[in-house]
Amino acid sequence: MTGRLIAVEGVDASGKSTQARLLAESLGAVFTFQFGATGVGAEIRRMLLDPDNDSLDARTEALLIIADKAQHVAEVVGPVLRDGQHVVTDRFTASTLAYQGYGRGLDLAELQTMMHFATGGIEPDLNLLLDIPLELASRRLGSSLDRFEGTGDGFLDRVRAGYLTMAEADPAHWSVVDADGSVDDVAARVLAAVRDRLGDLP
Repeated sequence: MTGRLIAVEGVDASGKSTQARLLAESLGAVFTFQFGATGVGAEIRRMLLDPDNDSLDARTEALLIIADKAQHVAEVVGPVLRDGQHVVTDRFTASTLAYQGYGRGLDLAELQTMMHFATGGIEPDLNLLLDIPLELASRRLGSSLDRFEGTGDGFLDRVRAGYLTMAEADPAHWSVVDADGSVDDVAARVLAAVRDRLGDLP
């Protein structure tokens, strides 16, 4: 028996990291995240988030993120799933399509091919999209922004629209959760969405 993989997705400041941790605790699942959960990934994360790396090409950015996914699956996600345990991850493949595809304008099909190679075909059983208005996300972010958060030029608008497009196109593997509310209220919505789609996980 293999475990189930649940990915919590959303724009920056949607609360996904907090909710992913809470969901993992509620389900007795292993919590992890992309990017940066491995030693190699931590180095990649440092480069990607550094605002001083403003000359980083969009294709280089995508390749670094996909390399992180390969290491993450090899070290963490794959072994845990094969051991029969469930995994809740803060971001997985959909975030690359949202940020580097819809956000940066890279070819979606090419990104999907590379990610399939990196993950060995592992995909989430369920993507939970924590959706909030971008005005609220901006207020939560404040003025201390990393390289992605400070992109501007409608970047996060395109990312959010990309997420919603993916969720609408594949309702069997996506659930959109209203993330505007208290931590406890959103956590209750997230858990209800998981149980609605996957039942009470053993």
